[in-house]
Amino acid sequence: MSLLSKLIILLFVIAIVLGEEREDDVLVLKKSDFDQEIATYKFVLVEFYAPWCGHCKALTPEYAKAAKQLLEEKSEIQLAKVDATVETELAEKYNVKGYPTIKFFRNGEPIDYTGGRTAKDIVNWLKKKTGPPAVTLSAVDEALKFKDSQDVVVIGFFKDPESKLAKEYLDAAFTIDDQPFGITSDENVYKEFKVEKDTIILFKKFDEGKNEFDGEITQDNIKKFIKTNSLPLVIEFSQDNAQKIFGGDIKLHNLLFVSKKSEDFDEIFKKYHNVAKDFKNKVLFVFINSDEEDHEKIIEFFGIKKAEQPTLRLIKLDGGMLKYKPEADGFSEENTRTFVNGVLDGKIKQHLLSQDLPDDWDKHPVKVLVNKNFDEIAFDKTKDVIVEFYAPWCGHCKKLVPIYDELGEKYKDRDDIVIAKMDATANELEHTKIQSFPTIKLYKKETNEAVEYHGERTFEELKNFIDSGGKEKVEKEPEEEPKEPDSKKDEL
Repeated sequence: MSLLSKLIILLFVIAIVLGEEREDDVLVLKKSDFDQEIATYKFVLVEFYAPWCGHCKALTPEYAKAAKQLLEEKSEIQLAKVDATVETELAEKYNVKGYPTIKFFRNGEPIDYTGGRTAKDIVNWLKKKTGPPAVTLSAVDEALKFKDSQDVVVIGFFKDPESKLAKEYLDAAFTIDDQPFGITSDENVYKEFKVEKDTIILFKKFDEGKNEFDGEITQDNIKKFIKTNSLPLVIEFSQDNAQKIFGGDIKLHNLLFVSKKSEDFDEIFKKYHNVAKDFKNKVLFVFINSDEEDHEKIIEFFGIKKAEQPTLRLIKLDGGMLKYKPEADGFSEENTRTFVNGVLDGKIKQHLLSQDLPDDWDKHPVKVLVNKNFDEIAFDKTKDVIVEFYAPWCGHCKKLVPIYDELGEKYKDRDDIVIAKMDATANELEHTKIQSFPTIKLYKKETNEAVEYHGERTFEELKNFIDSGGKEKVEKEPEEEPKEPDSKKDEL
């Protein structure tokens, strides 16, 4: 038995004697024993959670699975958890703002956990942070076992492991947590993989099976090569891989909304995959399973009805979340290819959400605006038009309703003043982006200048703002961000 194994067994014996608490191989920490446990173990990953948190609940089985794997491997790494709603002093000390917050303690010093939410991702991240950046592969059987160990692995082939190029490779490996890295200088391994010169190969269990690096071996080029090739041509969206999707270098994403339960899903996926090949490294192809309850808000954000599916939307992440909708109805390879090329060529314009214009939109003192009638009403140069951009779920907006209705009554007989409102979650404007709710803007007659209101949301202050042509300003009140609120802390 090795010295390390004896030490680990000794630590567990001590833990039992001291009454250390565990659930599913995960340490349960409290304020009373937190510092002691962190000092006992060299490496500890700590999850600060809330019992009601949905993301925490989803993480629980993966976290336990990772803990069990590390325990079976006799690893020095421990996984622990803290109920931050009970241990509030610990939560405050470690700056817990949302759930789950995960911290990694190395010799008692914490850093933020930046890995994924699956057991595999957790273990990979921890091993990268506690061991060498790349595993040395000294024999063919080691290399083959390593190659087949995960869906994506990277092997660097360097005859001289101390060379400048090998150092660039190891530096890149140290910064990437998602994939395991190996390095070899063994001649037999070179022969097994039919490698004749120093190179880097990414092996994967999907698409083309492997990608060989081609270019100048630098840390930045290696990182770009791995980011580009480690995702499938078509990737399914989930909370676990959201960071991989949105954190990548490709900022143009083609989204397919489809039910995986549909009879023709396999055929649809095959066609979508075929088109994805044409746009590799240019557009990321993603599909979103509309059967998932967690995806309802995403579908709502894009204004997609169930009857429309399967359907596509393309988003540009650079310069804001610009959305594009196919001009042709129905899903096919031809329509998909035409749609993506149309966006790339600038032939398809940005898609903006709009509700249908209600028949009674102007029958009440407060006029109802949607995307389709906004410019006509708000930019009428014969009138001062004040518009409240609201969200149906916004608490401040609900509180404002009776005050705003009173404003409508006050000015309903004025030909030169319009009181209006627009649901900004269901209607988008190319020229105006709303960052918080409610946002109130006065569009001045003659010039159409938009003046945002920052005063108190009282009848008198709003009346003064209107009567002065947007000149009265007082202290700004807190605003609600444009997201659905939660009475509990945000879940990260």
